[in-house]
Amino acid sequence: MKGSTYRRCSCRDPKTGKELGTACPKRNSRNHCTYSIRQELPPREDGSRRSFARGGYDSRKAAQADLDHVRALLGLAESDDPEGTELIAAMLTEVSSEKTPLPDVEETRRRLNAGQDLIGSLTVSEWLDRWLAGKRIRKSGLSRYETDIRVHLKPHIGHRRLDRLRVSHLSEMFTEIRDANAQILEQNAQRRAAIDELATVPWKGAENRARRKAMKAAIDEMPPFRRITGPATRLHVKATLRAALNDAIGQQIVTFNPAAHVEIDPVRKPKALVWTDERVAKWEQTGEKPSPVMVWTPQQTGAFLDFVAEDRLYAMWHLIAFRGLRRGEACGQPWSETNLDTHSLTVSSQLVQDGWEVEASDPKTDSGYRVVALDDDTVNVLKRHRERQDADRKEWGSAWVDTGHVFTQEDGSWLHPGKVTDLFERLVSASGLPPIRLHDLRHGAATLMLAADIDIKIVSDTLGHSDTRITRDIYQSVLPQVGKNAAEATAKLVPLQRKAETEKARKAAKKAKEKAKAQAKAKKKRTRKKPRN
Repeated sequence: MKGSTYRRCSCRDPKTGKELGTACPKRNSRNHCTYSIRQELPPREDGSRRSFARGGYDSRKAAQADLDHVRALLGLAESDDPEGTELIAAMLTEVSSEKTPLPDVEETRRRLNAGQDLIGSLTVSEWLDRWLAGKRIRKSGLSRYETDIRVHLKPHIGHRRLDRLRVSHLSEMFTEIRDANAQILEQNAQRRAAIDELATVPWKGAENRARRKAMKAAIDEMPPFRRITGPATRLHVKATLRAALNDAIGQQIVTFNPAAHVEIDPVRKPKALVWTDERVAKWEQTGEKPSPVMVWTPQQTGAFLDFVAEDRLYAMWHLIAFRGLRRGEACGQPWSETNLDTHSLTVSSQLVQDGWEVEASDPKTDSGYRVVALDDDTVNVLKRHRERQDADRKEWGSAWVDTGHVFTQEDGSWLHPGKVTDLFERLVSASGLPPIRLHDLRHGAATLMLAADIDIKIVSDTLGHSDTRITRDIYQSVLPQVGKNAAEATAKLVPLQRKAETEKARKAAKKAKEKAKAQAKAKKKRTRKKPRN
């Protein structure tokens, strides 16, 4: 196809405003005119002509370089590939009209072979929207992704081109988030101080009322209390972006994932601690929990179950406490997957929250699908619960909602997981026991099984973990007596000479004491038998 470079003068007639062109008296000056290029492109489907045109080059050499660039792009499509030819022609037409830089030849070749858009102007925001629209996961997970994208990713890096996203851009984003956290904490402290000061101003008196009014107005002008973006949230934002960019790599849109290499503050998950007598005493004095994750001792768990023995959902508390079901799994457990004759139940579904809405969903992970063995006591508890539910069904009659779930509301309808949590917290508070979360009952179940010397693999399978390391890292909070027994057993394995000598001396002293005692006893006996004169 035809193409050429040519000189062009842009001088205009001061009277008419028209370009002088070849009539310009300075046209023959070496540095007066600029160079332009024009390359004919394959015609459109309707047969109309189109071309690539660009001007403003300072030298013929620069113009020729771009013309060669255009021809190299045209040569990417094979002669027997009309679709590829049309894509490249359309791309060059758009680049010419928009006056954007010519795309790299090798990058265009890669995009053409991968079936992608040839113009690499896709932004991070556009890709995240496309990626999120293609996700087929449960609603709660989709909502979490959407929040990360809307609140954090789009505002900070959404405007950047996807193929030019770098690690430094992500480092800047997380630095800005940390800076915003510091500002939020400062603003929250200022608002709290102002509210505390307002509480000290009396209500009586015109002067005090005026002062209170002014202070309230100042407080209203302050930013509201806000939550900071904590370490766990920052880690989740990074994970969301990393997943999105991995899919972009899979589709050959980009070749590098900066989210896999950016460094952020590590997240230290709180370790589960047991409510020992000392910790309970301190909590009673200060009202503060030693850790966000606390576990009851076996005695405390027993005391709670005794306290709620008459509660309508006692069987649920019992099942979570002994077999470690998740809240959603317990709420969504059907009778059809609960076989009391074989002492087992199969976890195959759960109820999850999306905002305040509740929906049925698959278990949290693939390993969440599992068979859980039931002990005799738990089976008896569930049998009594079923009898009570049958009585409720008869009482409600036609108004009964037949969901088929083991644990339901009074009319048989779904339990709301959030309301279950609220009820549990009220029961714990009324029991007078130290506070734990409903999920901490699950922690306690794992700890009890480990304390009973149950194999870690069985514990992990019962809880629905994909790896025993998760069980060790998160759920293995050692009960005091278990820890003492382990320490004693470990100490006995080391044969210290000092310990051996001490033990030998102790045994010798004990033997000598027993011998002296026996001799004294024998002497006393002889004295008693001595004949009187």
